[in-house]
Amino acid sequence: MDFNSSDTLAGPRREDVLPATATSAVKVVIVGGFGVGKTTMVGSVSEIRPLTTEETMTQAGIGIDDDYGSPTKTATTVAMDFGRISITEQLVLYLFGTPGQERFWFLWNGLFEGALGAVVLVDTRRLEVSFDVIGRLEERGVPFVVAVNSFPDAPRYPVAELRAALDLPEEIPILHCDARRRASSRDVLLSLMRFLHSLSTAPS
Repeated sequence: MDFNSSDTLAGPRREDVLPATATSAVKVVIVGGFGVGKTTMVGSVSEIRPLTTEETMTQAGIGIDDDYGSPTKTATTVAMDFGRISITEQLVLYLFGTPGQERFWFLWNGLFEGALGAVVLVDTRRLEVSFDVIGRLEERGVPFVVAVNSFPDAPRYPVAELRAALDLPEEIPILHCDARRRASSRDVLLSLMRFLHSLSTAPS
């Protein structure tokens, strides 16, 4: 699931960084395994033309990159995707999509710096890929929600079963989404904002 309307990373234009009405900006990372739809989500929801570092997949990745569930995928993110969405006139989210291939995961620590929260995109055909992703966020203390991307041939499970399989506490939101659709991706980000707000107002 790739979003093709994107630029090769060349740095955002001045007007793309922060709208004139914005008073607050929040960094959010979109994480997940290879081919779960991170680039698609950033592209579908961004109000600016997304900046990407996608490269054509080559023979070098054979035996290293797991393309199960995405056998027709021809490009992959090698550094990050960047997009922006205004939640209100005052609040803007900067979206950073991480590379999914494990050989690029060393870049994640830099992308996590300054992030207020994260979205973990999950493919139910490859739930095991999410274990290390979630573990890294927990180690870094980055709050997150889980969004199950609805691939056409992927099995659907009740939230309770997904929670048990991913070993997630009850308070972590789990949502079903279609990363290709702007409204669905925006709902995921709004859920993350509500979750972060609940954490900030919870009694210590």
